Amino acid sequence: MLLCIDCGNTNTVFSIWDGERFLCTLRTSTHHGRTADAYFTWFSTLIGHYGIKPDISDVIISSTVPRVVWNLRVFSDRFFGVRPVVVGKPECLLPHAPRVDPGTGVGPDRLANAAGAFDRHGGDTVVVDFGTATNFDVVAEDGAYVGGVIAPGVNLSLEALHQGAAALPHVDISQPERVIGTNTVACIQSGVFWGYVGLIQGITARIKAEYGRPMQVIGTGGLAPLFAQGELLFDTVEDDLTMHGLTVIHAYNKANG
Repeated sequence: MLLCIDCGNTNTVFSIWDGERFLCTLRTSTHHGRTADAYFTWFSTLIGHYGIKPDISDVIISSTVPRVVWNLRVFSDRFFGVRPVVVGKPECLLPHAPRVDPGTGVGPDRLANAAGAFDRHGGDTVVVDFGTATNFDVVAEDGAYVGGVIAPGVNLSLEALHQGAAALPHVDISQPERVIGTNTVACIQSGVFWGYVGLIQGITARIKAEYGRPMQVIGTGGLAPLFAQGELLFDTVEDDLTMHGLTVIHAYNKANG
């Protein structure tokens, strides 16, 4: 079985792939001080809760937080006897090399999104990924990542608003019933929700116009289903796109390594 680990700035996700489907997906907060032993205690406890006895033979890691990679490597080696594939490292092969400015590093999550999107939908695709940042990843006709856009994430914007304006409370994001809010919370929710709807519409429209070809738009990440409600923002929403991309990259390395 393959253990896929995607470590973002806010959350770290573990998914177990049996070759045909994901058996389970586990989430924890990202913390660079978490040791390999702590990862295993958390992982084994939840796996026991699900009643799964996985035989982990391979591990692949995607991490936008470099400081956690060492402990995840130790976790993989100590408890499964496996040297993990780490996306973004020179020894990790990609099905399609990114085409960006020389010397530019591409986030491993974006490389995984490109691989997953191309495998499922082909090229000429925009992936809108809702995480700590809201990323727009452009996948070319041949499957290569060719650039994109990085905007502040929804929750990051809410937190900045709360911290920067003493009189404004922290609120949870949701789709308001009306655009015109009649209380402070409703006003903030309207501004953030409809502001991001406009951001997604505006950026994807500009990407399509600049790209010059018909494109699919795929939403992924925790808040993608929320922003798919009632607005034609995405052609499809997939909550496991990054993880699927990791399985694609791992299979490519097994076949060509």
